[in-house]
Amino acid sequence: MAYRRDLKQRVRDRYLDVLASIYVYNEHRGYTSLDRVLEAVRKRCPDDLAFIAAVEKHRADERKHYLMFKRYYELEGRMPLAIGRTCGHIDHFISIMFGKPIDALDTDAIVADDALFEKLCRVIMLTEKRGMAQVDILLRSPLILSNTKLKAIFKVVERDEPSHWMPYEDWLARNHRRQPRWWEKLVDLRIHRELMLVRIPALFLNWRMGRMTRWPDSDDRIDLSQTGTAR
Repeated sequence: MAYRRDLKQRVRDRYLDVLASIYVYNEHRGYTSLDRVLEAVRKRCPDDLAFIAAVEKHRADERKHYLMFKRYYELEGRMPLAIGRTCGHIDHFISIMFGKPIDALDTDAIVADDALFEKLCRVIMLTEKRGMAQVDILLRSPLILSNTKLKAIFKVVERDEPSHWMPYEDWLARNHRRQPRWWEKLVDLRIHRELMLVRIPALFLNWRMGRMTRWPDSDDRIDLSQTGTAR
């Protein structure tokens, strides 16, 4: 019985470790990628101050979430698992929709091309809606509810999430641009299911996976224009 209890605890701890590590990666990937989105929005919509402010808030929230998960690991006295883009929803979505990784996106081309800018808005909107739905599921999980630190973090994420997709949906509507079509939603769903059914279980079972040796934000550039959110 003691062995079974120990095994159950190890599985529980492993699940929470993998989950929190994925959020460390995705939240950092989120706010650093939004630097490029914010640059595009400022150039394309210089007079749409409300939209710019909403994207700035989105970026600030993503960094805030990253710092909360970072602090979680600091209090645990260990580093997150060394998870990369294999578990990045936005990484896969951008690669499929634009044919290139996030870091290779041409900001000037997106600013100059209506179709590309609209596509970017739809991708972000769908990704954030997916994230909001996932947080709702996590906050019903007994494993999360039993961990007061993670529960508190996800409560903050839950509160912030609606403001992350609404501005992009609103911009599309105000400018009479189309909303996501069924096939774009299907791509989003396919990525989500692949992550949940294949990639994340593979990470869970990879007990030899190492941990990060340095924090992802170690190389963040200092940008005082980011409403005080940069390091």
